[in-house]
Amino acid sequence: MLSEKERKLINSILERLTPVAEDIGSEALRRMFVTFPGTKTYFSHLDISERSPHLLSHGKKIVLAIAEGARDISHLTVTLGPLQTLHAYKLRIDPSNFKLFSHCLLVTLACHMGEEFTPVAHAAIDKYLSAFSAVLAEKYR
Repeated sequence: MLSEKERKLINSILERLTPVAEDIGSEALRRMFVTFPGTKTYFSHLDISERSPHLLSHGKKIVLAIAEGARDISHLTVTLGPLQTLHAYKLRIDPSNFKLFSHCLLVTLACHMGEEFTPVAHAAIDKYLSAFSAVLAEKYR
């Protein structure tokens, strides 16, 4: 699915994002909630206002999970196993939301990285996020 060069590029980008995971993740979540209001349904019990503790915390968890999965993409299904079960059976999140979040994360990365977010970087991250979303959605079948 991903070449060795793409894997290295993805890991390089995600390593740089780890220290600012709260900011990137919360901004991407906020972008998703504004752009796709139906996704707020799953967060109705939380304060999802800009820079709220809930948004910062959940955004950080998401970005760190994405970064962890990228460390060994060949074991993505194993790495995401607990998250698959949580999202499918306990939280019952609509799996289409994973794709919506991925799109919003790409836009957020482009805003934060500027010219460093080259077409090659964009394509690599997009391929990885598509795989990440597909693996998260596997338990829904």
